[in-house]
Amino acid sequence: MVVFVKKATKSAIAIWLLSVCATSVFAQTDKLYSLLDLVDSAKHYFPSLLQKEALANSAKAGVTEAKHAYIPKFAITDELSAGSANSLPGSYLPLGVIPSVSGSINAQNNSSVASGNIASLYAEYELVNFGLKNARSKNAEAFAGLQQADFDKEVYLIKWQIGKLYFDLLKNKYQLDVDKQNIKRYESIYNVINALTTSGINAGVDSSLAKAELSKTKISYNRRLGDIIQLQQQLSYFTGISGQINIDTSAKKDVSANAAAFNSIRDTLQNPLTDYYLQQESLFKSTETLVKKLYLPKIMLAAAGWGRGSSIAYNNEYKDFATGLGYQRFSYAIGIAVTYDLLNGIRKKDRLAVTHYQTEAAAYETQQQKLTLSTAALQADASVKVAEKNLLELPVQLQAASDAFEQKVAQYKAGIINLVDLTNASFVLYTSQSDYVQTLNEWFVANLNKAAATGNLDFFIQSIKR
Repeated sequence: MVVFVKKATKSAIAIWLLSVCATSVFAQTDKLYSLLDLVDSAKHYFPSLLQKEALANSAKAGVTEAKHAYIPKFAITDELSAGSANSLPGSYLPLGVIPSVSGSINAQNNSSVASGNIASLYAEYELVNFGLKNARSKNAEAFAGLQQADFDKEVYLIKWQIGKLYFDLLKNKYQLDVDKQNIKRYESIYNVINALTTSGINAGVDSSLAKAELSKTKISYNRRLGDIIQLQQQLSYFTGISGQINIDTSAKKDVSANAAAFNSIRDTLQNPLTDYYLQQESLFKSTETLVKKLYLPKIMLAAAGWGRGSSIAYNNEYKDFATGLGYQRFSYAIGIAVTYDLLNGIRKKDRLAVTHYQTEAAAYETQQQKLTLSTAALQADASVKVAEKNLLELPVQLQAASDAFEQKVAQYKAGIINLVDLTNASFVLYTSQSDYVQTLNEWFVANLNKAAATGNLDFFIQSIKR
């Protein structure tokens, strides 16, 4: 890698001289966007990311809700009622309206209207729940962690996608400059041939063939221009930036400096593409703990105080209606209750089986993701090394192709070669220039993929200054 850095510095200078004279196809007076600018814009615009962020914030609010679910309950009630009061002794289960269990027991029905008034204050608190409160809070925190990891993963993938579009756009703009140089070459060839044809030195067919080649290069240029517009529209879709999205192509990419920065890319302990699956696994483990606590006994502390008024006197005498509107008797109660469903063992076993397999599946999913990213990193690293070797060879190819073209032009003017030889030389030069643009793009994209797979995507984006 060190050798590559030293050689690439010299190579980059020679290679990029090919585009020094090429003017950008778009006006550079507009704002030029860096890769970091595009990523930041997408984070604040793309609806899918904003949705994930809102869900993450909702889950964080759920943590507070889970913690507040066990604060004491205080219920205050004040009720005025009017109706008949007939009752019979004996036990019953509460079904809707609960009749009075004391007083108003007569030998026969009495349809006289009685008034009543009652106000109460009831408080309830789970004194002991054997860790259920903490388990619920931990489960809510695990869910919030999963939602945040889902948001981070989505942001990471969008950054990766924008990075690919950015380098694709960069490649097409460099290729557009190459196409523009190719047009200028064929215009020069056409002018030379036209002059020789006019003077009668060469046949007119050469002029027609050269004109056809010139037209072909212009068609290629127009297609490249169309590709650039489509890439700009795709970037606009992610970033919300309207109009043409121009990136800086006037400054030469310092391959050696980038190579030095990219060489520091190593596997990191944290990667949003694996953190999501780790958080998912953590949530299922937390759910297992919650299930174990959910079916344990509960010890409740309850207290109440109430005041009661009734128009029926203690001796079952029905008094004036207004008598029951005031409070006549006051009572209080406090107690501790233990509740446990004897069939909870079955329910607990069934639900634990479900959550256990979910946890097991999540663990395998995490392993699969790590394996996928590890393989992707190795493949990207191999692509980087191949691209680096090719970037060292391409200057030789470019120089040779450029020299050959100049020689063929001189030979054609001297009448030593025909038009086919000249156009072949021009095609070889064009192919060499295109090969360099393609190889440079492959090198950038391979480093991008390697950075994404190893968790270094943010570092990579920041290292691309333009």
